[in-house]
Order: sequence, then structure tokens, then C-alpha cells
Amino acid sequence: MDSLVRPVQHRSKQKPVASCGLLAVNPSDVHCFGGLSDRHGLKKRFLFNAHLYNGPKFFVAGPAVGAPMAALCLESLVTLGASRIIVYSWCGSLQPQLVLGNLFMPLAAVSEEGTSRHYPYQEKGRDSSLEEALHSWLVCQDLAPRQGPLWSTDAPFRETRKKITRYADQGVWAVDMEYAALRAVAAFRHVQLAALFTVSDELFHSTWRPGFTAQTFRRASQERLQHLCSFFGDLRS
Repeated sequence: MDSLVRPVQHRSKQKPVASCGLLAVNPSDVHCFGGLSDRHGLKKRFLFNAHLYNGPKFFVAGPAVGAPMAALCLESLVTLGASRIIVYSWCGSLQPQLVLGNLFMPLAAVSEEGTSRHYPYQEKGRDSSLEEALHSWLVCQDLAPRQGPLWSTDAPFRETRKKITRYADQGVWAVDMEYAALRAVAAFRHVQLAALFTVSDELFHSTWRPGFTAQTFRRASQERLQHLCSFFGDLRS
């Protein structure tokens, strides 16, 4: 550890969290945390910049919008003992094969945010076992996701037609704000991380087609997040 500033764990007040859990990026999805707490016996805990509910088998945390905030949240969770983290979020699609409401699992990241460069890592040494386990589970649930590279940006309102076309031509499937940073933090800290996205908008048309403002979309996303929590019951230790 060569960094002077580190996440602080007040040992007298904060007990470790479960080793595995879910980080929900979007504020809209965090509204279901109360129901998850009641259903799974999760207890509310302090987390500096987000909500945190912890139980004997898993935790849920969030929101964490933007790469710096997401990295801060993940660093805090790792300090509390998290070692296998699933990120659940939304993404914009760059490819016509990936439409509103579809599931997407990124397998690589194209970074246009400013956080990941502070966490150097070698892709060859990255642990992908959680990604493989999640993908197998989703297939068994008849929820097989599309997979491929994802582009992360700090500036969603600067997702220009030129950039979208260039990345789509390079085989990039989707865009978000946090994944590249979270992937780098996890690899740098030697913890396992997988991510699952619901497509919230389509960028491959001549005009932008957002779907995330619809209440039906938001309800479906929360239901998907709640179902995703059952993965932890099937996850081998």
C-alpha cells in the first residue's frame, strides 16, 4: 500500500460485512432496499456515501453515481471485508442487437473516466470467476445476457454521434459512467467483481431513445435487482 490516504474503518463501531454482496449504482433501484431488508433479515449499517444493509449471506449497498463516488463506495466496502461484489446498473446501448430492457454483462472496459487510471492492473491477472458464476446462474434462470466491451464516460451529455459510431464500429456494446473504474478498483484490490446491466436507453438510432423515465422500466429494474439477490444463496463459498 503506497497511498497515504486510506478508507477508515472504525473497528470499535463497524463490524465486517458479508464477504459477498450487491452494489446498486442508480438511486431509483435503492428504493427496494427496505423490502430486501425485511425479506432477507438485513440490518442497516453506516456507509459514508451510500445506504448499506448487511446480512449473514450478503449485503446490498448504493447508490453510487459517477466513477469517483462508485470507487469510493467500493473501497469502503472492501475495507469492511467485501471480496465478491456484483454491480447492478443501467447502460445505454450502442448496438441494435441490444435493446431497451435487455440484460448486458461487460467483459472489458473502455475508459473515458478519470478514476481508473489511478488503479493500474494487469488484465491477465484479473480474477473472472465471479463473472463466470453469475453468467452460468443467469443462463440457468433463462436470463442469458449479451456480453462484450463497455465504454465508461464522465460526461454522458457529451456522448456524441461521432464517438458512438466509432465505439460501435470497434465492437463496443454499451456505455455507462462507473464500470471501468469499478473494474480497475476491484482488480487493484484483488477482489472479485462482476457487473450486470439493464439497457435503459438506445443510442444507435438517429435520435436518442431513453426508456428509464418510464415507471414500468423502473419497477422492472427493481424487481430484477431483488431477483438477483437470490444468486447469493446459490453462490459457493
